[in-house]
Amino acid sequence: MRKFLVILLALLITALLLGARLTILHVNDTHGHAWAFDEYRNPGIGGLATIATIVEEVKREVESQGGYVIFLHAGDLNTGVPESDLQDAIPDIVGFNMMGLKAMAVGNHEFDNPREVLEKQMKFADFPFLSANIVKEDGEPFFKPYIVEDLGELKIAIIGFTTEETEILEPLYLEGLKFENALKVAQKIAPELKKQADVVIALAHLDWGEPKKEDITTTHQLAGVEGIDVVIAGHSHVLGSDVVEGKIIASAGEYGKYVGRLDLDIEDGKIVAWHWEAIPVNLKVYENEKYRYLGKPYLENRYVAKALEYFKKVGNEKLDTVIGEMKIYLDGEREHVRSKSTNLANLIADAMRWKVGADIAFTNGGGIRASIKPGKITVRDILTVLPFGNTLYVLELTGEQIMKVLEYAATIPEGKGAFLQVSGLTWKSKDGKVVEVLVNGEPLDPEKKYKVVTNNYMAGGGDGYVMFKEWDGYDTGYLMSDAVIEYIQNVLNGKIEEYDDSQRYVRE
Repeated sequence: MRKFLVILLALLITALLLGARLTILHVNDTHGHAWAFDEYRNPGIGGLATIATIVEEVKREVESQGGYVIFLHAGDLNTGVPESDLQDAIPDIVGFNMMGLKAMAVGNHEFDNPREVLEKQMKFADFPFLSANIVKEDGEPFFKPYIVEDLGELKIAIIGFTTEETEILEPLYLEGLKFENALKVAQKIAPELKKQADVVIALAHLDWGEPKKEDITTTHQLAGVEGIDVVIAGHSHVLGSDVVEGKIIASAGEYGKYVGRLDLDIEDGKIVAWHWEAIPVNLKVYENEKYRYLGKPYLENRYVAKALEYFKKVGNEKLDTVIGEMKIYLDGEREHVRSKSTNLANLIADAMRWKVGADIAFTNGGGIRASIKPGKITVRDILTVLPFGNTLYVLELTGEQIMKVLEYAATIPEGKGAFLQVSGLTWKSKDGKVVEVLVNGEPLDPEKKYKVVTNNYMAGGGDGYVMFKEWDGYDTGYLMSDAVIEYIQNVLNGKIEEYDDSQRYVRE
C-alpha cells in the first residue's frame, strides 16, 4: 500500500511539472468606485484598497505554488462617483497602477469625456488600454490591439474589444474613429495570436445580456471564435461564468463589489481544467439585526488607501455643500428610470425646461445614475445622479419633428438607457405607435413651433436619437447638474416634501 501511494504521489508531481497554473483576477465596470462605498444594508463594500489586498493575497498563494497571476479590467473605468469624475478617474488609475493591473479593455464610458481626457488617462496609466476593433479613419488602430506576455513557462496573449454600440451610446467624442465588427476582427487576429501564445484571452467590453432564443449574445459568439480560449467580459454588469464550445466566459459584476478569480490548468497550450469564483469585496448580509460577511472580511492595503485618501480630500468642500433638504425618496433606480416616469426623472426634466424657458424637455433615462435618500441634499448627491457633465441643448422644432422623436422613443424596450423622460408633455403609445401627445394639456400641433431642450448627448445622436443631428440648435453650455441645483434652490426653495411622480408616458 505504501509503495502504491509513493508511485501515485510521484505521478501527481510529474503531472504538475508537465503543466502550468494561470490565475486570472478580473474586474469590470468599476465606474469611478475607487473608494469603499455603502449600499442599502451593506456598508463599507468594494474599494480599490481592499481589492489590492485580495490581489496581493492571491498572488502570494498562487506564486508560492509555482503558478502565475495576471490582473485584468474589462472596461468602463469612468463615470459614476463624483470624486473620481471631477479628477478624470486619475484616483482609479493610481490605484490600479499600484496593484499592477496588466491591461484594460476600452469601454464605451471611456468616451464620456473629451479626447484630451482619454489621452491623459492613457498616458498616466502603467497598463495599456486595449481595443482591436477601434480604428482611425486610415484603418490603423487607435489603441493597442493586444499584448503578448511571456511569463516563463507560459505565453499569454490578451486582445481588447469594445462594443460597437459606443457609436450610439457615446457619440460626442468619437471624431476620427471607426468601430469595426468585433467578431470579424477577432476571427482575423485570434488564430494568429494562438500560434504565439499558450492562452489567448479576449478582454471584451461587449454585450452579454439575456440571449434571445433565436440568437446568442456577442460575448458568447466571441467565445466561439477560433484561437480564443477565455473571454473576460464587461459592459452588461453580469456576475457569473459560462462555457461556449469549451471556451470559458467570466464577468465580475459591477463597481468592484466582486473580484473574479479564474484558475486554469494548462498543458501543451490547452486548458485541461478550470475553476471560477467571485470573491466578495466585504459584501455583507443583514439578518437578525446583524451583519454577516459573504466570504471573509478583508482589510485595506494601507499604501493604496493612503494614496486614495489624498484624492478623496480634493474637491470635498464643494461636493459637500448643502443645497437643500427633502423628506421623500427621489427614485433614480436603474430599472425604474429606464422603464417609467419617476419623481426624480420628472424633477430633472422639469429643471431642464425651467432653466431655458422651454416648452418641452427630453432626456434619456440612462443618464440618471442614482437615487437620493431623504435628508440634506448636497452637490455630491446631484453629481452622483448626473455624473456625465452633460449640457443643455436647445432647439426650435415643429410638432411634426417632435413626433419623429416620440416615434423612435416608442420603439425603445423598457430597460434601455434610451427610454425617454419628459417635461411639458405627456404621451401614449400602443404596439410601438404613438397614439396621443399633449403639450401642456393641449394636443400637439404638427405645424406649430415649440422650444425644446435636451442634453448634448442626445443632441449628438446619443442612444439612437440621430434625428436631433439633422436639426439646427445650440448648446447653452449650462450643465444639467447645475440646472437641477438651481431649480432645487430657487424654485423649490431648498425643500422637497413631495414631487410629481405621475406617468408622463403610458405604453398601452
